[in-house]
This record gives sequence, structure tokens and C-alpha cells, in this order.
Amino acid sequence: MTRFNKLIGLKAIAVSVALSMTAGLALAGDNNVTAGQILDALKPKPPTRGLSTGPQEDPAAQAKEAGFLNTVRNRQTRSLSLGEREQIAELASAKPKIDLEIQFDYNSADIAKTSIPSVQALGKALSDPTLKGSTFVVAGHTDVIGSDPFNQDLSERRADTIKRYLVEKFGITGSDLVTVGYGKTKLKDTVNGADPINRRVQVVNMETKSASK
Repeated sequence: MTRFNKLIGLKAIAVSVALSMTAGLALAGDNNVTAGQILDALKPKPPTRGLSTGPQEDPAAQAKEAGFLNTVRNRQTRSLSLGEREQIAELASAKPKIDLEIQFDYNSADIAKTSIPSVQALGKALSDPTLKGSTFVVAGHTDVIGSDPFNQDLSERRADTIKRYLVEKFGITGSDLVTVGYGKTKLKDTVNGADPINRRVQVVNMETKSASK
């Protein structure tokens, strides 16, 4: 029983980790991530040399991507079609990104007080000269509890809340933040859909400068 209890305790600790990176690394320690950690995760990756050229290195693909992003700038989050949401997800899949486990008040888009430091760290990171002016996707996600329409709406409102906070508190240009909600359609833990790790905000550096920069 002692070993079993230890295993349960270790699992509980793992679940409480506040941030996970796309490389599969989790940052232990404080529940709130630092601006430096976010900055490192979102910095554009240096181009790799190889026999083939990826789509990001293709000027035609880059132009097409930039053109699409320009069509969704300043759009209301709820106005994005399913096709546009999926296209954003496809483009974002190969970009530098970070998942922030930002907690909100129950059934609300209001940021919980305990998560304010993480959002502030995000604002500081996006204000860094190495990232400033880039286009970022702010994607809201929920767990599986509740109906599809409810979770879709909640994820959109939560993404909008983060954008509004970044614009008002840190002066981030609104057109550089593309907000999208995915409800419970893109779970981080597909085995346990109710796991809190699924209630997250993902930030993606699309590595595209806005036209005004």
C-alpha cells in the first residue's frame, strides 16, 4: 500500500505541473511560469539544413500563410469558421508554442487570481524585443465536461480575455494577436478528457511580422 500511495502522490504532482512544452518537457516547481521560460519556448527556431526544404522555407508557402493570417487579423473570435479554425491549427502545428495552464473562475472567462502572474509573464515575454511585432495565435481549450456549444463559446471567451489583458496591460498590438477557440476538440490528454491539463491557453508564435512593422 505504501508504494501504491507513493505512485498516486507522484501522479498528483505531475498533474499539477502548470506548463508543458511541445518537446514534451514539463517545468517543475512554481505553478506560475516565468517570462524567460515563455520567451525561450516562443523564440523562432533556427533553420535546419537538410536534403529537403520544409514549407516554412518556401517563399510561396510563406506568402500564402501570411495572406491567410491577414484575413483573420482583427476578426471577432466567434466569427471564425470551422475551416478557418482548422487552418490556423494546421499552420500552428509546426511553430514555436507553449501551453499555459491558466485557470479561470468557474464557468467564467475571468482569470483566476492565482493565474494572473502567468498572464503577466506572458505579457512581458511578448513585449520582449526579440518577439515584439510578431503575430501570435492565442488559442483557448477546455476539458470535456459540458456540451460542445458551451465549451466552444467558453474557449473563445477565454482566449478573448487573454488578448484583452495583453492589449490593455502591456500595450500589445491587437492585430498581432489572433484569437481562436477549440472547445474540447483538441484535448492535450485524450485518455482523461476531464483532466485539468486540458483547460489551457496555447500561445503560438506564427513567426510572421504584421504589415505595420
